[in-house]
Amino acid sequence: MREHLKHYIDGQWVASEGGRRYEVINPATEEACTAITLGTEADVDKAVAAAKRAFASFSQTTLEERAALLTRIIAEYKKRIPDFAVVISEEMGAPISFAGTAQTGAGIGYLAGSLEALDGFHWEEAVPGANARIVYEPIGVVAAITPWNWPLNQICAKVAPCILAGNTVILKPSEECPSNAVIFAEVLDAAGVPPGVFNLVQGDGLGVGVALTKHVDVDMVSFTGSTRAGIQIAKNAADTVKRVHQELGGKSPNLVLEDADFAATLPGTLSGVIANTGQSCIAPTRILVPAARKAEAETFVRDYFAAVKVASPAEEGGHIGPVVNKAQWTKIQGLIEKSIEEGASLLQGGPGLPDSVNRGYYIRPTVFSDVTPDMTIFHEETFGPVATITTYTDIEDAIELANRTSYGLSATITGDPEAAKSVVGKLRAGLVAVNQWGGVKGGAFGGYKQSGNGREGGRHGLKDFMEVKTIVNA
Repeated sequence: MREHLKHYIDGQWVASEGGRRYEVINPATEEACTAITLGTEADVDKAVAAAKRAFASFSQTTLEERAALLTRIIAEYKKRIPDFAVVISEEMGAPISFAGTAQTGAGIGYLAGSLEALDGFHWEEAVPGANARIVYEPIGVVAAITPWNWPLNQICAKVAPCILAGNTVILKPSEECPSNAVIFAEVLDAAGVPPGVFNLVQGDGLGVGVALTKHVDVDMVSFTGSTRAGIQIAKNAADTVKRVHQELGGKSPNLVLEDADFAATLPGTLSGVIANTGQSCIAPTRILVPAARKAEAETFVRDYFAAVKVASPAEEGGHIGPVVNKAQWTKIQGLIEKSIEEGASLLQGGPGLPDSVNRGYYIRPTVFSDVTPDMTIFHEETFGPVATITTYTDIEDAIELANRTSYGLSATITGDPEAAKSVVGKLRAGLVAVNQWGGVKGGAFGGYKQSGNGREGGRHGLKDFMEVKTIVNA
């Protein structure tokens, strides 16, 4: 079992002040694989003090210096891709092939995308008709609180723009998948990030998370996680009026157009429900199909999910692994059983372990039809390989069903791209993808409604980690 019992503060690995040991369970074997120390308020105070000291000098470095630093970070990151893949696979259950490509590649995408965003980014803008200018400046000390499902993706989405903006950072990764953050700290250390510019404090939400969000010397909190936790973070931060930047839950629709060629277009969007074992906030799980094509859609989706292989994440291949922990497995099982109780038609999968395994937190790839808006699964984020089919009468009905949720992180349209053009503007979501389910490098990622506020990625992501100052001359 690997042990990461120290925090990275002010350029050094230091022991916790009063923290307690926490063991991470491998979701495939149900055995402990990693031990960390859950930090304390004293650890947070130490990290924030280091970040505040470092900000005084780092905020005054040139953009060229910071861009060169990020370039070195990218080079060091690439050297550690195999190490990243192993710990992500063991701690959160991503198959090793997926961990070494999509998971680690997502982090590279944000690092490189932030660097590319500098092209065309105007750090200073003239105010029309006035002897004045608007400048972008670093915001200060940023607390980055990241999830376990796409760990490097979210770490890089926050740290990269902070480095380029001249901010300093305290990272609290998920305690369910902590080792990749340790390796990431080693990457930044090897790249020559100055002491205090990046700090890592392991911990849970009630301990380190609360201490960071309430800390008077933290200028901004950037959080990715559940809407429930996001609401509490906003409340914690309110007393110090710090900026709160959030990417929260989702319940994404997959609006299948009436003339869609299922064989040509549906696999590209259904894959978003399966990838990462369904543990993606933008997974397009609510499949909306024309009523006249219900039977055809049921057959296609059922067969697609039936062909999905479930196996050990230690094996190479295109299969899916387990979900991250027992709590998630139990929640998903409950939603599957609740859907059956509420009258949904089970087409594929269902409760219990897949036949191919006898232990671990594996989910049977599951499809329900006859799902209506009054059912729990229509609204509640599943975070597993579970899809639902709901029929619509016409395109306006489909749009209304797509938008009938408190979330607005993403939406997917399956069908003719030309026909989709008249629909994209009516979907209340921060990302709309046609015949695919993900975003793009350099795009702006974030949600409407209770899916959060602020954006990550590209020029918009860089701006959201900065202050805006107007300078007026006589």
